[in-house]
Amino acid sequence: MSKQVRYETPGEHHSAFGIEIFHPLVSLIDFSETDIDIVNIPEEYSFGFYYIAFKESNCGKLKYGCNYYDYDEETLIFLAPNQIIKTDPSALINPQGKALLFHPSLLHGTSLGRKMKDYSYFSYNVNEALHVSRQEKTIIMDCLRNIDYELKHGMDNHSKGLIIANIEIFLDYCKRFYERQFITRSHVNNDTLSRFETVLHDYFHSSLPKESGLPTVKYCADKLNFSASYLSDLLRKETGKSAMEHIQLKMTEIAKEKLFDKNKTVSEIAYELGFEYPQYFSRLFKKQVGMSPNQYRMEN
Repeated sequence: MSKQVRYETPGEHHSAFGIEIFHPLVSLIDFSETDIDIVNIPEEYSFGFYYIAFKESNCGKLKYGCNYYDYDEETLIFLAPNQIIKTDPSALINPQGKALLFHPSLLHGTSLGRKMKDYSYFSYNVNEALHVSRQEKTIIMDCLRNIDYELKHGMDNHSKGLIIANIEIFLDYCKRFYERQFITRSHVNNDTLSRFETVLHDYFHSSLPKESGLPTVKYCADKLNFSASYLSDLLRKETGKSAMEHIQLKMTEIAKEKLFDKNKTVSEIAYELGFEYPQYFSRLFKKQVGMSPNQYRMEN
């Protein structure tokens, strides 16, 4: 097993690769101007900072968890602090593109620091890099040029605010582009909805509810090779409901079928569906249907 290498700050990362740095907490790398020896790139590494890479050429594969990035030319990847990345040394080629690195402490006390949780694409599954159009690439390059200008301009009273403001604009554009990707990949999304329904159907019609309880968003996302946040964002964009809301609706649909079996008590049905406490099942059912399980049974 290869030893994992960790870089705590952009400065520490740059020192390891001999890259000039203009600010200890934020940096922009232009790989065409940097001579990085791929022999020195570790097979497994993690960062203590945010790392965003725009790939302009095919330079090999990155592995995250059990999957490889869908990371072709003209794509962006977003890595949050502490995510573990693996490389395939046999397939690496010197990279072409740019990378934006910034440490969380840069954002402390700023509006962007409070907004970071809204950029859910930092926790997306690695199969879903952001594929950008030619026009989107132009906007991204403009944003990065503005950040680069501020870094090299020389620090003054306005530098930090302008750097953070330009990072925020860049991240907001990426959020818009990801939403566009949900739409342009609608045929893939429709297939995902169908597969998601199948995962829920198979789960509730197996012994898993009794053994493990209600299905979690993470369980469903793992089955579909997504992250939990990506699946919820996709479903909300397509249907207006989160993954958890879909799970609860599916549970309610199956509960309605089971309530027609008068040989089973409401408590028995609750346990079959994965509830540890029947009272919780009754409250959730009433919230979804507008009446208790016993009332629904009597009326139907």
